[in-house]
Amino acid sequence: MSFRDTVYKITAKIPKGKVATYGQIARLAGNAKAARAVGMFMKKNPFAPRVPCHRVVASDGKLTGYSAPGGIVKKKSMLIHEGVMFKKARVDLSISRWSES
Repeated sequence: MSFRDTVYKITAKIPKGKVATYGQIARLAGNAKAARAVGMFMKKNPFAPRVPCHRVVASDGKLTGYSAPGGIVKKKSMLIHEGVMFKKARVDLSISRWSES
């Protein structure tokens, strides 16, 4: 399985109400230094909504990039609707970070 396919497979596991970081996905996929590549895969995600790219955020909880209509505003709205907790403009990772079991 390619790195790209592994990234999409991992991202598909993130449940509603939780998020993962680009770096977290990169580490789980086997290349801890590939967070930017994960971001590019999310930008070009051909499997949405089965692969919920809106549930991937920056390492500090900041919402970065969302290429679907509505951009970041839509991404935040979707995450709030799913139960993700925020502290101001950032996801509260202490509560909403996904941990693959």
